[in-house]
Amino acid sequence: MKEQIATELEAARARSLDLLAPVPEHDLLRQHSPLMSPLVWDLAHVGNYEEQWLLGAVVERRVAADLDGVYDAFRNPRADRPELPLLGPEPARTYVADVREQVLDVLDAVELDGVPLLTDGFVYGMVVQHEHQHDETMTATLQLRGAPDYPLPVAAPAPNGDAASLPPEVRVDGGQFLMGAGPLIVPPAAALSPERLPSSSARRHLLMGTDLEPWAYDNERPAHTVDVDAFWIDTTPVTNGAYRQFVADGAYDERRLWTDAGWAWRQEAELEHPQFWMPDGGGGWTRTRFGRVEQLPDDEPVQHVCWYEADAYARWAGRRLPTEAEWEKAASWDPVEGKCRYPWGNESPTPSLANLSTAGRFGPSTAGSFPLGASPWGCRQMIGDVWEWTSSDFLSYPGFASFPYREYSEVFFGGDYKVLRGGSWATHPSAVRTTFRNWDHPIRRQIFAGFRCARDD
Repeated sequence: MKEQIATELEAARARSLDLLAPVPEHDLLRQHSPLMSPLVWDLAHVGNYEEQWLLGAVVERRVAADLDGVYDAFRNPRADRPELPLLGPEPARTYVADVREQVLDVLDAVELDGVPLLTDGFVYGMVVQHEHQHDETMTATLQLRGAPDYPLPVAAPAPNGDAASLPPEVRVDGGQFLMGAGPLIVPPAAALSPERLPSSSARRHLLMGTDLEPWAYDNERPAHTVDVDAFWIDTTPVTNGAYRQFVADGAYDERRLWTDAGWAWRQEAELEHPQFWMPDGGGGWTRTRFGRVEQLPDDEPVQHVCWYEADAYARWAGRRLPTEAEWEKAASWDPVEGKCRYPWGNESPTPSLANLSTAGRFGPSTAGSFPLGASPWGCRQMIGDVWEWTSSDFLSYPGFASFPYREYSEVFFGGDYKVLRGGSWATHPSAVRTTFRNWDHPIRRQIFAGFRCARDD
């Protein structure tokens, strides 16, 4: 277990540094959008988070506690972060390296049992996933940077086999299924703020518990039975080509297709098409991808659409967005085998099963790809390629308990956020599974988000 943890920590750090290595130092310090942090803030923040949890919470050791206020994501809105006394690129690299060196020293001696924070390496998994999530955020910042000097890898085409012969939708049977990840039982007192890391006595109070999905977050728990009526769901995510028809039909000007809030936002933001799309002057479309203008590929899943756009498209198509329970059942529930960790089973993701960050494609694959990664019902690409908006608000599950701190999930519960599922091409395999819940404001478009539609039986 310790060897696996060290490997995962090092892989996350290598990815962070590799992502930023091609970026000029002045662009690491600059804010490329008020929606995003300066890239150097993200780098030092992952080190500070690691320091707080893998040193402060585990052995009450700190490297630079005075940095906590600068890199507190809850205290400092993204738009304000350029005004903070940030570490420069080289000091930030030195800082995260110093923290990591001490973390690995502590890991050698720590016992990974006895308390839930340490059992099965939970807190280490939390930190690994946190860094990979920031890597995806930094990738979105690099897209917003819009400079064509960022090198893009050349990856092998995704396996798509019988994509052309796929049915447009599949039927998912009604009935009960098990939603969410295995429970981790902790008392309410164990819900900790990053600013109030546990003392020795508090660490002992993070008491015994078992977790069937050791590195799952609190918002994925506990597993619970949900009864879902039969429904139909798209076999693949909605494509650029299909969405282009929605644009061409004048749907952005059709008030009847939009919710009240969606129409208000469409007018305020002057939405006319997905972010990064541009008309090519000849009746077609181009897109900008990491500063490069290229012809829009009709056969890829659409991305950079907000929830309001996805919802309006579904209504235009005579359909709707799936609930997150419907999405999870279509992605994870085998009528014979029961719950699967991934659509294809319990085998870890590989580039032949899903388009995730480890595939190195820096963009979605053709819709209908990855036949070996299909769900038991026949859905393709439910893990990877694009995050998929659902119709559901981000709410707690029955029996939810914050762990190990409220600010990861609980403070975001409510009607202000919509749930996304499945991960994108920029998501790391350690930070996605069929139970993983992402959430964002329904106006957000800079994330690598698309959707698929559903309808009642």
